[in-house]
Amino acid sequence: MPNPSSPYTAFATLLADNGYPVSPAELHGLLLGRSCAGVGFDAEPWLEDAVEVLGAPADGNVRQALIGLQEMVKAELTGDDVTVVLLLPGDDLPLAERAAALGQWCQGFLTGFGLAAGGTALSTEAREVLQDLSAIAQVQDALEESEDGESDYMEVMEYLRVAPLLLYSERALPVEPAPKPSLH
Repeated sequence: MPNPSSPYTAFATLLADNGYPVSPAELHGLLLGRSCAGVGFDAEPWLEDAVEVLGAPADGNVRQALIGLQEMVKAELTGDDVTVVLLLPGDDLPLAERAAALGQWCQGFLTGFGLAAGGTALSTEAREVLQDLSAIAQVQDALEESEDGESDYMEVMEYLRVAPLLLYSERALPVEPAPKPSLH
């Protein structure tokens, strides 16, 4: 049974309750992909891209959740401790469901990166990362419910926490630091 208090489950419920037939993993992948391609962190272009996956404009709580997700990604990519937290189902779900979400995340990432980066030249390392993500998106059904399957899943997750950072460091535009409050 999924943990109802997990961020993934809460977001999945919000999307489903509002009629959006998409997984949080795919949306997070899309957002991270476009962010790593260097489009910046303005909310409106992100919301426009999200409509492509959602199938309709995001209103109310869904809109606020998408903006909050973007703020989280911005903080992760531009903060001092550069770390990416993947929006995926928790370990309480069967491996097959988690692997499917991992594939959806990779597909979303590739879509977002492709939309934003277009046909621009990439380094060999960046092309390899994108090829890896494409391969991961295809092999989600290959993971079996076993210790080896769990181990493979964890290895892939660790890779996906690091791989986007290479693309972000190569493609992203510098982010202006927030002005520091003046002390009088």
